[in-house]
Amino acid sequence: MKNAVIIFLFCSIWSVNAQKSDSDNVKATIIEFFKAFHKQDTTKLRAMVKGDIKLQSISINKDGKTALQESDYGQFLKNIASIPEDRTFEEKLLDFSIQIDGAMANAWTPYEFWYDGNFSHCGVNSFQLIKEGDEWKIIYLVDTRRREGCKN
Repeated sequence: MKNAVIIFLFCSIWSVNAQKSDSDNVKATIIEFFKAFHKQDTTKLRAMVKGDIKLQSISINKDGKTALQESDYGQFLKNIASIPEDRTFEEKLLDFSIQIDGAMANAWTPYEFWYDGNFSHCGVNSFQLIKEGDEWKIIYLVDTRRREGCKN
């Protein structure tokens, strides 16, 4: 009985540490995604995703209605590469909330977006990731975009 309790405690501690490690790796993947984004490194950005991922943005249009914009990842990469060198942009991640179940993860990252040193908008990114071997890959990204209710 005593050995069973010790084995149970060991397995529980190991499971928590493995989950923490995966959570840290998901966070690191997203941080690396934004480093590549800011450097306009489209080769690295392409390598960080699995397949032809879906990109969506939710915002409020000029009529005050909710709008959903869908983008092709290849076009996203072309847009990133076409930003002139004399322009600066930064997406500042404000927090991370990560949930994992086996080989699937979700990361919720509130952010502020700055362009040429000026605040542009804020919102939340929701990343869906898949674990292949020891590597997390992005399979879906949806964000919200707004100019009101931000804490800049």
